Amino acid sequence: MALSPLSKPEQRAVRVNKQTKPSKTYALDLDNGTIGGYIDGLDALKQFIRKTLATPRYRYMIYNGQYGCEMESLIGQDLPAAQLQSSLPRMIKDALIYDDRIRDVTGFAYRRENDTLFVTFAVSTTLGTIQEEVTV
Repeated sequence: MALSPLSKPEQRAVRVNKQTKPSKTYALDLDNGTIGGYIDGLDALKQFIRKTLATPRYRYMIYNGQYGCEMESLIGQDLPAAQLQSSLPRMIKDALIYDDRIRDVTGFAYRRENDTLFVTFAVSTTLGTIQEEVTV
């Protein structure tokens, strides 16, 4: 069937079935710097979240401009709590939301201990909700 501008839109439309991309990847031990086997599904997604938030954005040429997080720019700055609470959710959400498996990042909570700020949040994914915590 040839495509013609005279045919009806229903006849010209092409139906595309969106397929979920496989998430099988190497299992990284980010604390020890080792690789051990493979992971898939929810474990792979948790690793993606942790690795993305631990990687400074724009630092490594191997990653595109979407990969990584800009939280490193906050380290050492004496920012008011209100500014941190408005900047951190945006930075974390921007780092994660471009992945097709992640639907939303919500429920941010903050806890400060000495010079360390702990940020807890929920990541809503196609595989369920994941609770995460990062340290700034």
